[in-house]
Amino acid sequence: MKVSTEKIPESQVLMTIEVEPERLEDARGKALRKLAPRAKVPGFRPGKAPPAMLRRYLGEDRILDEALDTLVPVVYREAVEADESIDPIARPRLVIETTEPLVVKATIPVRPSIELGEYQAVRIATQPVTVDEERVEEALKTLRHRASTLEPSDHELRWQDVVTIDLKGTVDDDVIVDQQDAQVQLIEERDILFPGFEEAMLGHRKADIVEFDLQIPEDATSEKFRGKQAHFTVSVKETKVEVLPELDDAFAQQVGEGFDTLDALRTRIRDDIRKAEEEQRDNRYHDEIMSELVDRARVEYPPVMLEAEVDRMVHEQAEHIEEGRATEQYLAALGKTEDEVRAEFRPIADTRLRRSLILTEVADAEKIEVGDKDVEAEIDRLAQAAGAQAPRFRELFAAEAGKDTIRRNLLTRKTLARLVEIATQGGGEPTAEQEQPAAKKPRAKRAKAGAGTAVESAHEAPASEPAVTAEAPAEAES
Repeated sequence: MKVSTEKIPESQVLMTIEVEPERLEDARGKALRKLAPRAKVPGFRPGKAPPAMLRRYLGEDRILDEALDTLVPVVYREAVEADESIDPIARPRLVIETTEPLVVKATIPVRPSIELGEYQAVRIATQPVTVDEERVEEALKTLRHRASTLEPSDHELRWQDVVTIDLKGTVDDDVIVDQQDAQVQLIEERDILFPGFEEAMLGHRKADIVEFDLQIPEDATSEKFRGKQAHFTVSVKETKVEVLPELDDAFAQQVGEGFDTLDALRTRIRDDIRKAEEEQRDNRYHDEIMSELVDRARVEYPPVMLEAEVDRMVHEQAEHIEEGRATEQYLAALGKTEDEVRAEFRPIADTRLRRSLILTEVADAEKIEVGDKDVEAEIDRLAQAAGAQAPRFRELFAAEAGKDTIRRNLLTRKTLARLVEIATQGGGEPTAEQEQPAAKKPRAKRAKAGAGTAVESAHEAPASEPAVTAEAPAEAES
């Protein structure tokens, strides 16, 4: 058997396998014997027809197909196992180029190639977080509205008042709304039906009958009525005024778990806003760092990994519904074909995949590790936060798969923290170990990926996002 290999773009190897004619002929004989018991040759019991007659009955093409289905995966596996330099991460795409002699072309996905570039030279300034006191007051206002009471009133309707109405709306001769005893609060920032409805109610009192026209917006749900005039008749049956509690220490003591003073409540609100702002700031900062790393790095990966990542995204968006029709329901709701959705996801999946691979490489270069004690401590922390659900939480993460998820998430956080340290402080003083030339940490070689039938597509387990894995994404045969 003659074997030659060449590296081709996108982290793939093209292997050409030429099989000895004698081996193909032997495979033909085995295929004939395999087919014989099932062949119903006229005049003969199954398996009793002479070989020559059986060949004529079955046809050489069918015998050859049977022989190739068995032989091609075997010769591919032998060729890959004999070449220690090839480490497949997924099943190959096998193409039979010729049969006389038998020549098989195998396109083999191999591990991605990542060159980080000067990632330690990345410098990005951080932005301080400040809390606008107006946001604190807005939050207090919202809390007061939640704690408000409604009291009957005869005054003219104003913003925030609650009104009980009988409502009828028509467009030409079509009734578009007909409700009795509908209770509505007049809030300036929202529209009950169409823009202008609340404004038309302002200034009226209990027992008034209000009639007015409004134009239906062009983006209304029903195309039939878009842009037309709607006539409304509103009977005001009851009006109530919203009474807000006084903004004092007594109010603060009734909020949430209770605060001793109004100042203490303000401090808590301010801290919560700052924490949320810092989290958003940090997420944006991580994005900036990763974008810079992607620009500096050279990343090459096999197409099978991208398609697997797209698969993951489609399944995520379909909300992980297990029924086979879940994806169909998702596509139907979008009004798009699967090809259209996959085309939209592909650029996003490419970014996710590149970032995941780069994070993995940085973790390797910086010798970042997560030990079993780290994992157990994180499970303890999360379980404590889960409260009454802690036993169920611990059971969920007791299995190795759950611990691996925790480990990947911790590795991601540690790696991002190191990148932030580099980007903000230049990474600090290198250790003696880091000053040495970085030796590539050997990765355990996986079992060679097997082949399927004569022509078969490869499928690769999707890379995680944004979790960093210590190994390249694991292979998965379809």
